[in-house]
Amino acid sequence: MKRIAQIGVCALLVLLASCGNSEEKKANLKLDAARTSFAEGDYNEAKMQIDSIKILYPKAFEARKAGIALMQQVELKEQTESLIYLDSMMQVKQEQFDEIKGKFVLEKDEEYQRVGNYFWPTQTVEKNLHRSFLRFQVNEQGVMTMTSIYCGPNFIHHLAVKVIAPDGTFAETPASNDSYETTDLDEKIEKADFKMGDDGNVMGFLYMNREQKIKVEYLGGKKYSFQMTPADMTALTNVYELSQILSAITHIKKEQEEANLKIQFVEKKMSEREEKEKDK
Repeated sequence: MKRIAQIGVCALLVLLASCGNSEEKKANLKLDAARTSFAEGDYNEAKMQIDSIKILYPKAFEARKAGIALMQQVELKEQTESLIYLDSMMQVKQEQFDEIKGKFVLEKDEEYQRVGNYFWPTQTVEKNLHRSFLRFQVNEQGVMTMTSIYCGPNFIHHLAVKVIAPDGTFAETPASNDSYETTDLDEKIEKADFKMGDDGNVMGFLYMNREQKIKVEYLGGKKYSFQMTPADMTALTNVYELSQILSAITHIKKEQEEANLKIQFVEKKMSEREEKEKDK
């Protein structure tokens, strides 16, 4: 009986070893497929093949270890190529910005402001005293803001803006969270700010209808309306286009930072793995 039991144990060990070898072979096929995909530049497929090894063949330890090393190579290559692409896009956007930035006025107090604001020359404060109009600006990070300005003999207490195209279509802001009223001698002055994204798409609507005659209504206590001037529509158009370039530059910079951090992280992991292998 004892001999039969020993034979049974040996058979079981052989069977387990056979299963282990079979699992390792199947895992290596996945690993080979991942290597092929990596060489062909199909990084998503390579990562899927590597991930499947861990899921399908959890006991294929050597293949899993090799898969980890390959995954690090894939991620490093991905981020390196991403940086190359981002650098090329940054160059394009920077050239676009350099080409037009001289047309704008940059208002920035270096002592108090970390980020300055670009205005179209016709809309600087000193050229628009005692006038009710929509003023547009964009900061150096690409955030565009519309300010509804009212100047008159009486307060209208406006908090929102509605813009109407000739065909009756319109866009309307929500109530501003940044508004104030003041008096300068006998003149009542009101201002309300609306940032891009929190403006009910009014600025986007104006840009899409930049060739149209737009009616502006200030919404609040008393009704007040006027028609946008061609000069103000030109200001909107140019500031809007500048905001697209500056926001793209800001977004690219953020992605570059993230890619560099990922590269540093992967390189650190690769170095740690290599050190462990040396110690063995």
